[in-house]
Amino acid sequence: MPTRPEIVCICGSARFADEMRRTNRDLTLAGSIVLAPAEVDGPVDAEQKALLDELHLHKVDLADRVVVVNPGGYVGDSTRREIARARSTGTPVTFTHPG
Repeated sequence: MPTRPEIVCICGSARFADEMRRTNRDLTLAGSIVLAPAEVDGPVDAEQKALLDELHLHKVDLADRVVVVNPGGYVGDSTRREIARARSTGTPVTFTHPG
């Protein structure tokens, strides 16, 4: 019986949507199940932002590993919370760019 593919959660700022899509594609083609941030066209209100942030924390909880997409070393507040959540449960965290 084959083993389950690794589940990888991508984290990062919405400003890096293109980079996250590329990371998603690369991880998927490498055989991983990828959990990525929701993509929403246009602005969201505070209530929607809170909901999206909470949902993404649950994606972090499901992951075997977290990959932070951080061109230029940038990590925002939401991503810092996601990294802290992953580390609090022992989930490995890697970064696409040195910080």
